[in-house]
Amino acid sequence: MQNNEFPVLPTHTPAQKVIFWAKIGMLLVVIGYVAYTFYRQQHDWRSVWQQARQADWTSFPFLLLLALTPLNWALEARKWQVLVRRIEPLTFRQAFGGVLAGLSLGFALPSQVGDTAGRLLSLRTHRRWEGIGATLVAGGLQTYAAVLAGVWGLGRGGWGAAFVGGLLLLGAVLVRQRKRLARLPSGWLKRWERYWIVIAQYSEAELFRAFLAALTRHLTFTVQFGLALYLFGIRLPLADTLAGISVVYLGKTLVPAFNLLSDLGVREAASLLVFGQWNVPAPPLLAATLTLWLVNILMPVLVGLASVWKLKLSNG
Repeated sequence: MQNNEFPVLPTHTPAQKVIFWAKIGMLLVVIGYVAYTFYRQQHDWRSVWQQARQADWTSFPFLLLLALTPLNWALEARKWQVLVRRIEPLTFRQAFGGVLAGLSLGFALPSQVGDTAGRLLSLRTHRRWEGIGATLVAGGLQTYAAVLAGVWGLGRGGWGAAFVGGLLLLGAVLVRQRKRLARLPSGWLKRWERYWIVIAQYSEAELFRAFLAALTRHLTFTVQFGLALYLFGIRLPLADTLAGISVVYLGKTLVPAFNLLSDLGVREAASLLVFGQWNVPAPPLLAATLTLWLVNILMPVLVGLASVWKLKLSNG
């Protein structure tokens, strides 16, 4: 006998509907910020266009700059994979997706909030919120690498080497005392300790591997910055170029940016201030920084939208 009953269509719970529309909202906010960025930067885009007519976009410097972008974020993914393993072992692909999701959310939300949310929501374990400690260490190691390079750039040929040595010694002390520092004395902060106690669980080998990834990543986007300067005809002695780039990244690291949109303005201001001492003209310098932002931030943000869609607000 033929069954004439219609198939039962799957239904969605109210919570699933909320999650669906929350994802739609996040995607729209990110896309909206991309459009807003283009609108706000009209003058700078005109400067880029004027410089672009003189730049060789098929040259080896630009192609290498472009090729180093996946390496840049692959190193960040590797660092995250090493640090989050104590909470949930991830494949490299999963770690890469979490990093890109955090990057995309950091474009529209306060950068640290968006980055942390994207990474944690990509986890499936019920312990995902303990990953806050892992994100703190990941960001802290990248900041540490930027400070080391920036201090060298500021004090090159003088006190810089001594200060770098002191910072390395301070880093070694903090690593040795990590278990004591991660455990807070009794008080109102004690109730939140479980969110960062993972810091005390890392071995020195794990922290060294993560720091090596952070240091290599800093070197990678330093080379990218140098290639962008070269592309637009800014040719300084190598030592001056490296010192200037290191100080720019130090300023960008220490000056708080609300999100990756305001990060663009911080990078421009720091570049103009630092490279102004060598009388570098503003138009090619702005063109270089904007090109670097497009390649290193905006392109990965757009790719990361796919990872944002896969986020789960629940860990089921």
